Amino acid sequence: MTDDISHRGALMIGHPPTAALVDRFLATVEPIVPLRALWAHGSLAGGDYRPGRSDLDLIAVLSRPCTPAEGERLAEAHRRLDAADPLAAGLHCGYAAAGELDDPDRPHLAWAHREILHRPVTPVTRSELHRFGVILYGAEPGELLPPVTARQLAAFVVRDQRDFWRPALRHPRRWRQDIWVDLGMLTHARATVTLRDGTLITKREALAELRAMDAPAEVVDDIERRRYDDPAPPAKPWLTRRAALTRAWLTPAVAALVAVHPS
Repeated sequence: MTDDISHRGALMIGHPPTAALVDRFLATVEPIVPLRALWAHGSLAGGDYRPGRSDLDLIAVLSRPCTPAEGERLAEAHRRLDAADPLAAGLHCGYAAAGELDDPDRPHLAWAHREILHRPVTPVTRSELHRFGVILYGAEPGELLPPVTARQLAAFVVRDQRDFWRPALRHPRRWRQDIWVDLGMLTHARATVTLRDGTLITKREALAELRAMDAPAEVVDDIERRRYDDPAPPAKPWLTRRAALTRAWLTPAVAALVAVHPS
């Protein structure tokens, strides 16, 4: 199996250290759980992967659900990888049983942000996998993953804006952090395009969309520099100003999107 990922993954991933990490990950996980497929989605699948900056988003499909003991072994395996390879800090993987993929709202065991949690394989993730997912091992998404309708995808992105991002904007301190600014702005742009065109766009494309939407240029430039260049660490006054600019633009933008597309 490691030969499979070594040859296929190295070609598709296009970054040898990342391909080597996925190779080690697969070799580590295979003895722990009954693996049927391993897929990549997100930036890696969409062609906008930035080593050391982008998350490495994976879905492992299993022949049955993980047992508690297997979950503990997976967590320990992830911690060992994290300690051995800096790129592993961004390796996120959901572990979904093939027989439980019918419901997009069903939570599955996952490793993300350096902890075990439970979260669903969302309609956005499912759409990415069907449209341009990278098959690292095993069956194709179409063989195991039910299709996502346009209505399901639209309803999810509206619900995400309404139930997650709109409440999050009421907490000013969060928006001094890069991750909130980046994901908040980029997710909104991507949701806008999905609802308008039915398509999924990359984060780089989302930056262009934000400019077309008259988002604050200083904030968009800041996101772009941190994702694609090597800027100096930001000064505290800029973090405060960036948070204010982001919330001032994003709060009405989210509200307008939700008003136009009630779910």
